[in-house]
Amino acid sequence: MHEDIVSAPRTRLTQSVALLDHPIKTLQGSDTSLAEFSGEALLLVNVASRCGLTPQYTGLERLQETYGDRGFDVIGFPCNQFGEQEPGTHEEIESFCSTTYGVTFPMMEKIEVNGDRRHPIYAELTEVADAEGRDGDIQWNFEKFLVSSAGEIVARFSPMVEPDDPNLISAIEDQLPR
Repeated sequence: MHEDIVSAPRTRLTQSVALLDHPIKTLQGSDTSLAEFSGEALLLVNVASRCGLTPQYTGLERLQETYGDRGFDVIGFPCNQFGEQEPGTHEEIESFCSTTYGVTFPMMEKIEVNGDRRHPIYAELTEVADAEGRDGDIQWNFEKFLVSSAGEIVARFSPMVEPDDPNLISAIEDQLPR
């Protein structure tokens, strides 16, 4: 009876559900997934403590403070793949972020964002192109991905786009659920 039913092609919504469901650990070692943030707009950022772009933590925290009560979270993913600029332990990363930049947004475990050991979350994210049409591997620390409250990857921003960039702010505001 159902032999003529063909599986539908994989859609962005199907991909985004997978994005939310991939298991990951928090920086403190607790099991979680992005599904914990279902219904919120998210800005996913690969971060590093010893990078020329590290001061972006200030702007990312400002975004968290400005929009956090409106259904938005910045989520940091420490990564040591770019110039070994995130060599610390999870404890060292957490201490650096909180004492140096006052980071209150969620931070996940240190992961790889490129290559054979790329975390599945980043396998999904890197399929999306930025405004210049570039998809694929992460360029450097502090590349940003905006995920809608419905779980869809809606935008990709280069590492050089500052957290206070008007285009990034506008995109975030367009995705706020409340």
